[in-house]
Amino acid sequence: MKYMLMMNTMKAGTGGLAWPQKDLRAHVAFMMGLNKELRESGELVFAEGLSFPDQAKLVRAGKNGLPITDGVFPESKEFLAGYWIVDVVTPERAYALAARISAAPGPGGIPLDMPIEVRPVMSSPPPEML
Repeated sequence: MKYMLMMNTMKAGTGGLAWPQKDLRAHVAFMMGLNKELRESGELVFAEGLSFPDQAKLVRAGKNGLPITDGVFPESKEFLAGYWIVDVVTPERAYALAARISAAPGPGGIPLDMPIEVRPVMSSPPPEML
């Protein structure tokens, strides 16, 4: 079953970019190593890091379907920093992967213990919606 693991982090300017260079490199190396391991095991479907909220826009359809944008939203307390789509046998495996991501090293190598949202990816709408 596929799951999306979402990493939310603190507002831009208060997180990794303010860390000492060696700590930032250790964090990135951890993430790259995890992604390599998941690719090799066949569990990684897709993973990406995302830009900071100051580059985000909310878009909705206006008259005649033309896009109307709103934003940026730098006042957000947390933002989606990245995500993984994994294909694993059990929910427990998805939770175990989320726990590993949560414990990624931060400043001084101390685990960040950041919350990782785990959500099943639907292959189709639930029967009650059809």
